[in-house]
Amino acid sequence: MYWSGAAFCIFLFITHTSGVPPVIRVGALFPKHTGKHSSELAFRYAVHRLNRDKSLLPETKIVYDIEYVSRFDSFDTVQKVCRLVQVGVQAIFSPTDSVLATHINSICDALDIPDIGRSTHDFSINVHPSQQYVNNAFIDVIRYLNWTRFGILYEKDYGIINLHQLSRSIQAEVHMRKVSQASYLSVLNEFKNKEIHNIIIDINSDGITALLKNILQQQMNEYKYHYFFTSFDLETFDLEDFKYNFVNITSFRLVDIGDVAVKEILKDLEFFGRTIFQESDANLYLRKAVTIETEPALMYDSVYVFAIGLQTLEQSHTLYLSNLTCDDEIPWNGGLSLINYINAVEWKGLTGPIQFKEGQRVQFKLDLIKLKQHSIVKVGEWTPQGYLNITEPSVFFDSGSMNVTLVVITILETPYVMMHYGKNFTGNERFYGFCVDILETISHEVGFDYILDLVPDRKYGAKDPETGEWNGMVAQLMKYKADLAVGSMTITYARESVIDFTKPFMNLGISILFKVPESDPTRLFSFMNPLAIEIWIYVLIAYFLVSISIYIVGKLSPIEWHCIHPCDLDNITIGNQFTMSDSFWFTIGTLMQQSSDIYPRATSTRIISSIWGFFSLIIVASYTANLAAFLTTERMINPIENADDLATQTEISYGTLESGSTMTFFRDSMIETYKKMWRSMDNKKQSAFTTTYEDGIRRVNQGNYAFLMESTMLDYIVQRDCNLTQIGGLLDTKGYGIATPKGSPWRDKISLAILELQEKGDIQMLYDKWWKNTDETCTRRSTSKQSKANALGLESIGGVFVVLMAGIIVAVIVAFFEFWFNFQCNENAKSLQKNICHFAEEAHTDSECVYIPPKRSVWIEMFEELRYASWCMNKQKKPELTQICNECQFNHGAMD
Repeated sequence: MYWSGAAFCIFLFITHTSGVPPVIRVGALFPKHTGKHSSELAFRYAVHRLNRDKSLLPETKIVYDIEYVSRFDSFDTVQKVCRLVQVGVQAIFSPTDSVLATHINSICDALDIPDIGRSTHDFSINVHPSQQYVNNAFIDVIRYLNWTRFGILYEKDYGIINLHQLSRSIQAEVHMRKVSQASYLSVLNEFKNKEIHNIIIDINSDGITALLKNILQQQMNEYKYHYFFTSFDLETFDLEDFKYNFVNITSFRLVDIGDVAVKEILKDLEFFGRTIFQESDANLYLRKAVTIETEPALMYDSVYVFAIGLQTLEQSHTLYLSNLTCDDEIPWNGGLSLINYINAVEWKGLTGPIQFKEGQRVQFKLDLIKLKQHSIVKVGEWTPQGYLNITEPSVFFDSGSMNVTLVVITILETPYVMMHYGKNFTGNERFYGFCVDILETISHEVGFDYILDLVPDRKYGAKDPETGEWNGMVAQLMKYKADLAVGSMTITYARESVIDFTKPFMNLGISILFKVPESDPTRLFSFMNPLAIEIWIYVLIAYFLVSISIYIVGKLSPIEWHCIHPCDLDNITIGNQFTMSDSFWFTIGTLMQQSSDIYPRATSTRIISSIWGFFSLIIVASYTANLAAFLTTERMINPIENADDLATQTEISYGTLESGSTMTFFRDSMIETYKKMWRSMDNKKQSAFTTTYEDGIRRVNQGNYAFLMESTMLDYIVQRDCNLTQIGGLLDTKGYGIATPKGSPWRDKISLAILELQEKGDIQMLYDKWWKNTDETCTRRSTSKQSKANALGLESIGGVFVVLMAGIIVAVIVAFFEFWFNFQCNENAKSLQKNICHFAEEAHTDSECVYIPPKRSVWIEMFEELRYASWCMNKQKKPELTQICNECQFNHGAMD
């Protein structure tokens, strides 16, 4: 196996004792192979260009000797270096190979000879960019691409990046595989089976061609794969088979082939190659002069860095001749000065700006390049000072021109995703709904086709706390079995840690769905509702107490006693107006705010009357104020008002969707109320959790069950079923987003499309279309409007009429008993009078007997009274009875 990079050794022979001698002898070491090496051509051309251009070293000519060594024969390499040192060599540039560089640098270190190449030892100049900086550049790109799971292919004796530093700096799932050309195919197949789509290629440039063929053989040249090559020579490989499959291939380069000065040098280098080599060899080395490999470019820059160091040294120092041998091990006195001047060089060469610090190159520019459909383009750059600067971010995420088909999974949920079950619907036509419309709009904006299908287990995705395994759509994305997941999928911390989400296209929260409580049936005596039953009882008790108090105080107060007939001095009689019945009549009259013919005279009775009047005013005012609200509004009593009420009761069951974000919210919540609710739901899994929203809604309609669900879905259900309502506000705030696998290039582009649709109002119009369709929504009565428009019915105030009729009936009954009582009293008086007359008649006394009407029944007497009342309605006096029978007339005459 031959060296992959340019390995050379330059020797300096000084034959002049003041300044820089007119002739400088340099030499180079190159690996042995069957033909010429491109680095050798670059070396020869650099020396030729220096000797031709007298602006840098006008009085000095550079001559060179070339030796070829084998990387497997370190003894032969050391012998050749020592032989060159014996003939006057003063500077050595060690090769790329670490084993040979160690041997060569040990000689340079002993003799104080500057070592220029890629060595990191003392007395060396490393023209290649510093290993630490290059590693940081690759880490920055990986972070920008948001790779959370990727593989690395590396070779044992080759590696541009430091794998240990990379693994420590990036929090990701990294699969590292040491490979050779014989194992490329098996490792690629392993990555394909594990669905590792992001791969870093850190292998020798000689093996990249074979690896590219294996990638084609494994059919891993699709858009979902992203290959990041650590080689700086990506532009020198044939990528024609990869251009039109939209596979992502990214790399860095040191040589900016678009620079005008670089193009001129490459053109001159091609002409020089055709001059010193055969035509076929020149084409092989120069790759048709459109580009140059990194190692030849570094060789060219190394020669010029050496020449610029000599030019700077010439201005202030003199190089003295020194005969050095490996046997004597006598250091060269001028070596330290020469290495210091070379270390201070600042120049811009084929590989960009060059500056050193302690022998390491700290100034350079890495162009980030990416394969597009027609060519490789520059998309950014990295520098040690400015770090990563992406100039065309759309190249990594823009798929507008790609004719790709994404696999999209979803879950049936009204109105987000619904399904036609007819035979006439196939493919994507089977699905319709809010999320389907959004997906269709985004696919046109971003530029992709899609295949929409249902997730196998019909779940959104939740993590099993015992096994740590995910299910549902989250698991499908984690396994890269789908490119997108669309539906009412909530963005949560747990899900975001394993998959990616776009910007939310809808904001929402968790709320409580409950059945509308049935309004209390209108009672006949609803006019009594403004006051509680105990208040009515207290008022009745107060009425009796006040009436009795007035009666007692009225009897005790002398002012309330007065003469009944003040003009009758012979029969002085005093009376009191507050009899028991009058006291009750006065109290009820005051309570009903009606006047009466009884007025208190004493101060004590007036105090009681005033306090009772004030009491009556407050009671009547309070009753009147609440009467309108109780009679005109329909009162519906909710057994629960919020989540706290739900958590503290046991009569109403509650639950949520199984394996959904709402369930995860309660399971992981640290709020005591929600923790209590989760314990209750977890203990009653069979009755608490539902597999679908439809099942939960059905259970709510059955009654005595509250369903915890997301507010947007709840709003849709409530607007279509007036028997359901929302209880309380939102328990949290979150959003729905489109889910993608970790590191998906579609996430940012879809996010931009969602933001654009939101700003244009397209998402709001789709929301109105699916949520507020008047053909599907129910008409919900508004209690605020009802209280103004609806008149009171008999069911509301019918009790007043019942009280009225009851009062009339009671009054008639009382009147009947009064009439009957008075009739009996009169009959008793007549009987007594009749007996007196009969006794006088028998005793032959002169007692005067009056006429006594015959005895009549009470019903006849009542009939006569009613007849008189109906015939003589306008008369206020009733005449006495004038009918006299024959018996009465006879008796009357006899008596005369």
